[in-house]
Amino acid sequence: MSKAKHADLTRELAEGIASGKWPVGSLLPTEFELCDRYGASRYTVRMALQELQDLGLISRRKNVGTRVESAQPIAGFTQSIATVDELAQFGAAHVRVVHRVDEVVVDLVLAKEMACAAGTRWLRISSLRMDGDKKRRPICWTDVYIDPSYSDIAALVRESPETLISTLIETHHGRRIVRIRQDVRAVALSAELAQLLKAEPGSPALQLVRHYLDAANEAFEISVTTHPADRFTFSMQMERARE
Repeated sequence: MSKAKHADLTRELAEGIASGKWPVGSLLPTEFELCDRYGASRYTVRMALQELQDLGLISRRKNVGTRVESAQPIAGFTQSIATVDELAQFGAAHVRVVHRVDEVVVDLVLAKEMACAAGTRWLRISSLRMDGDKKRRPICWTDVYIDPSYSDIAALVRESPETLISTLIETHHGRRIVRIRQDVRAVALSAELAQLLKAEPGSPALQLVRHYLDAANEAFEISVTTHPADRFTFSMQMERARE
């Protein structure tokens, strides 16, 4: 397992905790044991354990070890995505519940939010993202804007709630993602979104705007995702460039 696959190790350990393989109150294997068991570097193991700690699943104490504190995340959702493949895994784990599909012409306000030209026409697919248990609060609300010529995608979106819309476009129209540009900003929840997300109106949220770009650097999909602040942590790391 390479350093870039620490998200896989995080998921595997979290699933082991949820299944009772490591029950609450027990200790996880040591870092060295995890390295040996999963064929991972110590750096990768430490990154995975840090994400589990951020989720509230474990605690780590010197001379004690890594203790399982909860079988389910208690601190919201932590997202650490470095590749398009990891984004697809997020889609598979957090299914989409479509609320509406409509065609919109972007006005000045929406153009600013989407960082696109006003007056352009898009097919909008609006949905909640759930973690699989519909009794729990939604993770986020997402408005996905795609080229209206891909109108057939709307039916496929409902049939395949675990598949990213960009993946459906790639599969059925051959327009391939080359890069994704993402902007993150702080917003306050509107009354409408607060009701849908089961949150307080005006409460803080993080909004992620993603532009899915093809080889010509043209956006064929733009998504605007809003996460209540108490259910989401965006995690990233930076490394010093080698001289």
